[in-house]
Amino acid sequence: MILVLGDVHSRFDLVNAQTDHAEARLGAPLDAVVVLGDFGLFEPLLSRFFRKRGMRFMRPVFYLEGNHEDYNALPRLVERYSDVMTHLPRGTIREIAGLSCLALGGAAYMDSLVTPMGSVITPADIERCLTHPPGSAACVLSHDCPAGLGVPSTPGFEHIGPPGFAGGDDVRAHLLPRIWLFGHHHRWFERRVEETWFHGLVESWQGYGLLAPDGAFTAVSNEIPVPPKPSLRCRIASWLGIG
Repeated sequence: MILVLGDVHSRFDLVNAQTDHAEARLGAPLDAVVVLGDFGLFEPLLSRFFRKRGMRFMRPVFYLEGNHEDYNALPRLVERYSDVMTHLPRGTIREIAGLSCLALGGAAYMDSLVTPMGSVITPADIERCLTHPPGSAACVLSHDCPAGLGVPSTPGFEHIGPPGFAGGDDVRAHLLPRIWLFGHHHRWFERRVEETWFHGLVESWQGYGLLAPDGAFTAVSNEIPVPPKPSLRCRIASWLGIG
């Protein structure tokens, strides 16, 4: 069984907290954990959790990149922390707990603040997905959703237009996955398009999904209280080691 988490936003402790909850619910250990982007990959926060505190995840963790990562340092961070978690590059297929999964990190462009250079899904990313043979991925894991799926706009971002990235339906029609999971929009969502079930997930402190080897998906609400984010001034001071 795979634990699937939406946006983590650098609250890395939540991965083990939701793992504990899921394993108590199942009465058995999980095979793996997947984070659907916005893990919050920033060197000071990663270093504090994994190196200074010596923390480790309870189960193997696989992750996509979202739009809230340090893209200037992303290749270096992926390599530096490969001993504690495994990155799933865009357009690649990986078998996780017996399920063939296509990874498609990144997001549709929103604005320069929330979709930095490198985070935007490009036509080349879509083409890379389409090079795989039809039926080769039973599951698609993405951060954003395909355009036209009907996911409601996030409050405050209505001016950007309907959510989703172009080319997603081409990927669905080519690969014909049984299930497609995404985060980014911070809400539960479910819709079937022909033979594919789409599921959107809430943020990781509000719940998680359980994904079985046959592609069956169960949404689980489990809210974990999290402290408010510190001010930008406090975060910068902490990163510099002066706070």
